[in-house]
Amino acid sequence: KTQEHASRPKTAIFEDGYDIRAENDILFPHNHEEKMRRRIAQRVSVQEENKNPRNSVTVRVPATSANVGPGYDCLGMAVDLWSEITVARADKFEITAEGEGAVEMPKDETNLMCIGLEAAFKTAKKPVPILKYHVVSRIPYARGLGSSSAAIVGGIIAGLVLAGHKLPCWGSESLLQIASTIEGHPDNVAPSIYGGIQLGIHNGTRWQTERAPHPSGMQAVLFIPDFVGKTSDARGVLGPNVTREEAAFNIGRVAFLVHALCTGNLDNMKFGVEDKMHQPQRGDKLYKYLFPMIEAAQNAGASCAYLSGAGPTVMALTSGASGDIFTQREKERTDSEVAKAMLEVADNFGITGKLLVTQPVHEGARVIKVEPPFSSNIITYRDNI
Repeated sequence: KTQEHASRPKTAIFEDGYDIRAENDILFPHNHEEKMRRRIAQRVSVQEENKNPRNSVTVRVPATSANVGPGYDCLGMAVDLWSEITVARADKFEITAEGEGAVEMPKDETNLMCIGLEAAFKTAKKPVPILKYHVVSRIPYARGLGSSSAAIVGGIIAGLVLAGHKLPCWGSESLLQIASTIEGHPDNVAPSIYGGIQLGIHNGTRWQTERAPHPSGMQAVLFIPDFVGKTSDARGVLGPNVTREEAAFNIGRVAFLVHALCTGNLDNMKFGVEDKMHQPQRGDKLYKYLFPMIEAAQNAGASCAYLSGAGPTVMALTSGASGDIFTQREKERTDSEVAKAMLEVADNFGITGKLLVTQPVHEGARVIKVEPPFSSNIITYRDNI
């Protein structure tokens, strides 16, 4: 071994401290962060890309469903329901909004998209210019579908683009660090950034997240009550202590849920979304319809059902979708029957609301329009942005 190390070149250490001699070490398929580190390090001079600030940007951000039953503050799923945030340089600060929650939305700097944007400019070490914001909101406000996280993530991305600043991802997930620091946990912001089902932890040094797969053909059936559910109220009904039995129950259920997702065993999902840390307490104190609706959805054919985030929305996951559902025979799917069952329970409890059928989505937030554009005569990016 001594002779091997002695034979390696002694001039392969770059300015960032990376030793190219480590290339002889074995890399396995899962070592993607190390592969990326080596790839970047081999570019002795890293080209400064897209450092020019932009004048305006529009960011598209998905709704998210946190917890997915037992994954309290650590598990979340992106949902195919999107809001758009447009931010532009201006002579006067202004926030305008249309759609869901447009009236309730703060119109000053306390708005979470402003806080996210300010964090981005702070990271770029640049002052925040005067800006005007316009929001087209399709995510129901304060209903347990991640409207706050969408505002945070959309604001950060808009700020980074306007400032002309890019962040490292591999081995650091810098965007996730900013968003999770503002939000306090990664269960909504991680799927908002990356899409899909994300399992997030704090590893003692930084926030870290990994994607869990979800089977094809899965749909999301949501009952969204007309009333607002405040996260502070939903957290307020939770006790300060968790028993060993409750902790063991939830640990087992999270593991069972992730295993069901990884293996495509949808029959096991109804056990995987069970929980003792927050759903029973919230169902007892705030949402009396919760467990009757979960039972009705599952009896009607749903793979599982659970309280989305802190509520009040209840989400059921179904299977059998193939291609465009409006060209598919309804008998091959269960979403219609599940929707009817959930609405019947809502009617029995005198709860008004709307029923939405959508699906989990693999993609997270992204820029859909920018001025000046990133595309050029040489390279055209998606949607010609």
